[in-house]
Amino acid sequence: MSTTALRENASPTAAPDLDLQQLRAAIQEEYATVALEPQRGFHFHTGRPLARLLGYDDEWLRGIPEASIESFAGTGNPFSLGKLSSGEKNIDVGCGAGIDSLIAAKMVAPDGQVIGVDMTPAMLAKARRSAVEAGLRNVEFREGYAESLPAPDGWADAVISNGVLNLMPDKSAALREMARVLKPNGRLQIGDILVQKPVSENSKRKIDLWTG
Repeated sequence: MSTTALRENASPTAAPDLDLQQLRAAIQEEYATVALEPQRGFHFHTGRPLARLLGYDDEWLRGIPEASIESFAGTGNPFSLGKLSSGEKNIDVGCGAGIDSLIAAKMVAPDGQVIGVDMTPAMLAKARRSAVEAGLRNVEFREGYAESLPAPDGWADAVISNGVLNLMPDKSAALREMARVLKPNGRLQIGDILVQKPVSENSKRKIDLWTG
């Protein structure tokens, strides 16, 4: 999808009335635990079994450090929408421990570049260590929010995101940022959760439901 089409087709929706900083803190706490204690067990699938469930090719995972794989907590497979090509520039929004960013870095090597963005320091630390361990020098990880991506306008050939948009109350703002950093005719590849019926306004204001 072109960035122009994305801007035209993204209908504005009102963000729910809740404390954004409180929500972000709750999400950071949850995913810091996934980073630091991946074997604890969660209400959602994680790790290599999740990657297998979502159709990740074994070849994609070859050479990816287990530290990143074990803390994988996505909800879909952005690469099922198309592989990235050598030489492309890619941004991974909500990169977590870096599994998708590292896969992307392998796909776009040797001349392509990847920027992984996340707001949870424990996840970023794990992703950076894994990049060094894997010997991937064409990927970097930056702390930031999806609603204000630390990347220049029109930089990326593709933006990927996995299980992150559902955690953002202002989805329109996040999508506008993704459009901003994409080149004209750039690609948006998102794996996420869809609901079959509207969520009540009361439920939208309960932070524990956002993280749980």
